[in-house]
Formats: sequence, C-alpha cells, structure tokens
Amino acid sequence: MTGAMKATNARRSWRPAFGPSPAQPAVRRCDHPGCALEAEHRAPQARDRLTDYYWFCLDHVRQYNSAWNYYAGMGAEEIEAELRKDTTWQRPTWPLGIQGAKRKFAYTVHDPFEVFEDAATEEARPKARAATPEEEAMTVLDLVPPLTYDALKARYKELVKQHHPDANNGDKDAEERFKRINHAYNTLKLSLTL
Repeated sequence: MTGAMKATNARRSWRPAFGPSPAQPAVRRCDHPGCALEAEHRAPQARDRLTDYYWFCLDHVRQYNSAWNYYAGMGAEEIEAELRKDTTWQRPTWPLGIQGAKRKFAYTVHDPFEVFEDAATEEARPKARAATPEEEAMTVLDLVPPLTYDALKARYKELVKQHHPDANNGDKDAEERFKRINHAYNTLKLSLTL
C-alpha cells in the first residue's frame, strides 16, 4: 500500500494555485523630472483624483506636499461646504429629534387605550416661558417697557404712599403688598444700573 501511495505521489507535480505572478517592476523611480532616485512615497495627483498617485523620493514628496493645497481654486462657500461634508465622512445625515418621528411612531403602534395619544397632545401644547425677575417686578409695579429710572421712581413713590402700613392702620395685606413693592423696586433698580 505504501508503494501505491508513493507512485501516486510521484505522479503529482507542483503548480501555483492562481497562475503565474505578474512581473514586478524592479524599482519604481521618482516622478519628479530629472530625478532618478527610488520612489517610496506617494502623493495624490489632484483633489478630484485622490486615488491616483505620483511617486516621489523623500525630498521631492516633502517639496510636493508643502506646495500642494487641497482647497486651491475653491471659494469660501465651497470650502465651508466641503468641511461640513467631511465632518460626517461624506455620508448623508438626517436631523434627530424632530416632531415628525413621533407622528410616524404613532401609526406603527396599536394603542387601544390611547396612552401615546395623551402624551402627544400634552407635548403639543405650547409651554409658557418662565418670567424673568424683571418681568415679575414690572407686573407688581404695573409698569410696561421701555422703563426709565424716573418712571420707576415715580411709580414706586405713588405705590408706597398708597400701601404703606402706617397709611393702612397696620393692615397685614397692605404690609405684604408693601414688601412685594419694595422687592420689585430693588430688582428693577438693580437691573437699570447694570
């Protein structure tokens, strides 16, 4: 049996699996005119052909790279657009968190108890902006913008005379109102001096 195997093995010959290898160039030469050095470094030929390369020696690739400008010939708007595309690796993007996504979601879910519908109507209501301390103070003093220091002072004097606890026989409501007027006056006075 071993003899048959030897005979079978003897008939086989070695051959490459993928055919003969292509002829390799002996040495790549520098693409710079007049240079015969070996080219080991590649540099892109143009902005629109980044996969086509020049091959240079080290000195000439340094010279080429220092003079090459990717954005040459582009306007400011084109450069800005190119930079924006590069931030996402030249891939398309879509805005996230837009209200339209909720509407699409509503059509894909069976909601017999309308749980998501209630949340959608609640979110659809416009939310009121919180009033600033200056706006609250102007409401207390019953003033409207634009506000001047003289108008503020005149309105403050008028309200102090009207709501002072001594003028109202020690009334607790008048005293609380007087405190709110003083606080509002100080808030507006501070905002006018800043």
